Amino acid sequence: MFEFLSNHMRDAQGRLDSTRGLLCGLGAGVAEAVVVVCPMETIKVKFIHDQTSPHPKYKGFFHGVREIVREQGLKGTYQGLTATVLKQGSNQAIRFFVMTSLRNWYRGDNPNKPMNPLITGVFGAIAGAASVFGNTPLDVIKTRMQGLEAHKYRNTWDCGLQILRKEGLKAFYKGTVPRLGRVCLDVAIVFIIYDEVVKLLNKVWKTD
Repeated sequence: MFEFLSNHMRDAQGRLDSTRGLLCGLGAGVAEAVVVVCPMETIKVKFIHDQTSPHPKYKGFFHGVREIVREQGLKGTYQGLTATVLKQGSNQAIRFFVMTSLRNWYRGDNPNKPMNPLITGVFGAIAGAASVFGNTPLDVIKTRMQGLEAHKYRNTWDCGLQILRKEGLKAFYKGTVPRLGRVCLDVAIVFIIYDEVVKLLNKVWKTD
């Protein structure tokens, strides 16, 4: 999705500036949230909460999904959609903004300058770290909205207000350190693999 959008927003020299990179990342994040992330994350969070409860009711993945759909309908797999769109949209907007900025800085006046996988990995890790610090509060709200106790909140805004009132500002940054380690590695690896696959495919046919 990012490549599709960026191919329509590059200038005559084939460059993508940071602002357009941010907008393309935002579009990719929103599409990702609606099509993939929201249903998968909702199911994952429900499973985690169920398995840590005193009396788990889901016997396995398929049984759990079947029970969620039977009890709550398809909308049961789309809880916290607004929070997920906000979280995932801002997530990818930050990552691609940072990554595009770093790539443009590294390449200077030559947009076709090759990048070493190690440099791509370092830039990816920096982009991942920026996204963690930038949107962990939205991730916390999203997780609460998708849990088994989501009924306590009227909507995304109410969830955020209740967390702030009852638990304070620090609650929005719970799990930042473990998330930082995972996300930095995750984003670095994804960008390295993507760039290397594109290089490989470009030997067979043009993919950019």
